[in-house]
Amino acid sequence: MSVSKANTSEVGLPDAGLRAAIIDAADAAQARCVALLSNLVRQPSLLGNEAGAQALMADRFAALGLLVDRFEVDEAAISTLPGFSPPVLPGAYAGRENVVGIHKPREARGRSLILNGHIDVVPTGPAELWTTPPFEPRIADGRLYGRGAGDMKAGIAAYTAAFEALASLGYRPAAPVYLQSVIEEECTGNGALACLHRGYRADAAVIPEPFNHTLSIAQVGVMWVRLAVTGTPAHVLDTAAGTNAIEAATSLAAHLKALEIRWNEPGRRHHAFCDHPHPLNINLGRIEGGEWTSSVPTRCAVDLRLGFFPGQDPRAVRDELADALARALRDDPALAGVSAELVWTGFQAEGCAIDPKHPLLAMLADSHRAVRGDEPRHVALTCTTDARFFALYGDTPATCYGPEATRIHGIDESVSLDSVRDVTRVLALFIAGWCGLEPA
Repeated sequence: MSVSKANTSEVGLPDAGLRAAIIDAADAAQARCVALLSNLVRQPSLLGNEAGAQALMADRFAALGLLVDRFEVDEAAISTLPGFSPPVLPGAYAGRENVVGIHKPREARGRSLILNGHIDVVPTGPAELWTTPPFEPRIADGRLYGRGAGDMKAGIAAYTAAFEALASLGYRPAAPVYLQSVIEEECTGNGALACLHRGYRADAAVIPEPFNHTLSIAQVGVMWVRLAVTGTPAHVLDTAAGTNAIEAATSLAAHLKALEIRWNEPGRRHHAFCDHPHPLNINLGRIEGGEWTSSVPTRCAVDLRLGFFPGQDPRAVRDELADALARALRDDPALAGVSAELVWTGFQAEGCAIDPKHPLLAMLADSHRAVRGDEPRHVALTCTTDARFFALYGDTPATCYGPEATRIHGIDESVSLDSVRDVTRVLALFIAGWCGLEPA
């Protein structure tokens, strides 16, 4: 499929009367928005298990009168593209679909738009630590709880409700709009990359990630790497005869994590992160090793997540990490006899930035002010999002604007329903202003 941009004639926020009507229509769509969000949370769309949630989105897009495009990620086709990350799931993409709802106007007068969200969620952690089961939505004190409620099924529900609100008033966008529900944002981003490969482009992309009504102007690059360490096995009756791979891996990880201090030095920073106290982090996310409790372990693997600034070449970052590993193995006497390698899997994501004065941000700020009455903050994100694909490889300016959520990736994740309502209002006004409107 190949899709093109609309013409880029200037539009603008509707007049005060229509703005009020759009906000009222967004409010009227709130109950259906919360119902969709609840149904999505009930779908445990962990890595490789996205089908149930994607079926819901396909049905919802069809009910809105959108053309529905469902397609698997073609790993062979995207593996040579800039931005590709090695998948972490064996078997990769068979049976795992992206879902896109496509709106085509009768006459494209405004600016085209991608509304993108990821349907995949991270693991729940110990279920017994949750107040209620993580995939059973719970509403309490104005918040909806459940894994993925904030990150980021609320955003998907909000952009769907925003489109519905305009339709309820008898309007459609006067430009192409593509509502994308994609897989695998949480570990590679290859779902969004597959949308680019399929031909989706627009004059702007908005991702309603749960960053509390802020506008993202930059985000760091993120890499995942596995540190695979081999020691020397021995019986514990003579541990000196062996080299403990788990202890060696822990020591090596500390050597690599020391890079974090240098990478955060003021002179090395991207300008968008100059005021951030500590923008780059190297996180020890997972460790596995050993074969037998009474044996000195032979092998250990540590999975690391590291951040780097926009504009940095990922190859240079990988080289710097490899040099640090080589120095540690050469210079640290405690690592004598240890071998180790770096295995690059999962995120190999570049950082990106957008001009804070870009018309996309200006229109979103206008829409935000019309709903919330204050000025939205610009933020530089210390994480990655799928915005990078549109900005770096798709000639599509991109930002994030979404609801307020707590404990994303943690226990008792939740999202504010008032905040979801306000995001729905803002996105409905933004669609009207960015794309223009035509009678349905």
